[in-house]
Amino acid sequence: MGKIYIAGLAVETLIGVYDWERVRNTELLIDVTLETDLEKAMLSDNVADTVDYAKVAECVAEVGKNSQFELLEAFGGAVMEAIFEQFAVTAITLKIVKPNILPNAKTVAVELTRERV
Repeated sequence: MGKIYIAGLAVETLIGVYDWERVRNTELLIDVTLETDLEKAMLSDNVADTVDYAKVAECVAEVGKNSQFELLEAFGGAVMEAIFEQFAVTAITLKIVKPNILPNAKTVAVELTRERV
């Protein structure tokens, strides 16, 4: 087993509860941790034997492009569902950061973890 990390992935999406958040896209910063079996890739040195992190990044961006959630939690659930559908991972942890949304805080964030059932 092993882990693949993507840190600070910038994703544009329409997200927010308040009317003023619903008029334009927001850039979220997403950290993705994927648990998966990396043994075959360690021996083969072949991208086909691992989870292609570039394709994972594309998947996350596509969810952002096609969604209009109010809550970071709902957006994160959709991202995890899409990753589980497309990639052989056993667990996912997402940290979703929403910068500059509160006047007295640099960021707000949620962290979600889900295992394949």
